[in-house]
Amino acid sequence: MTLHQAQQIVDEWIRTVGVRYFNELTNTAILMEEVGEVARIMARQYGEQSFKDSDREIDLGEELADVLFVLICLANQTGIDLTTAFQKRMEKKTRRDATRHQHNEKLH
Repeated sequence: MTLHQAQQIVDEWIRTVGVRYFNELTNTAILMEEVGEVARIMARQYGEQSFKDSDREIDLGEELADVLFVLICLANQTGIDLTTAFQKRMEKKTRRDATRHQHNEKLH
């Protein structure tokens, strides 16, 4: 699936199942909530916090997909083509960081 296809799938789902998009501010708040859920899993699975019984069934992949879903909603409702935006960002990062990481002693 491409980013473009994902944007189309989310838009179709919103229009048929979700009725309409939440407004941009609401979706931004939901995005922060979803990112917080990812952070919670990361802190327990890879960090020093222990799992609570209620945390044991949480799936990191599903939580990351929740983040992606809301991010796609925001892109759709603000008219952003994520494929174009991502390609542009990767080109900028590649130019900017062409040798930066190779010379970072912390990474070797």
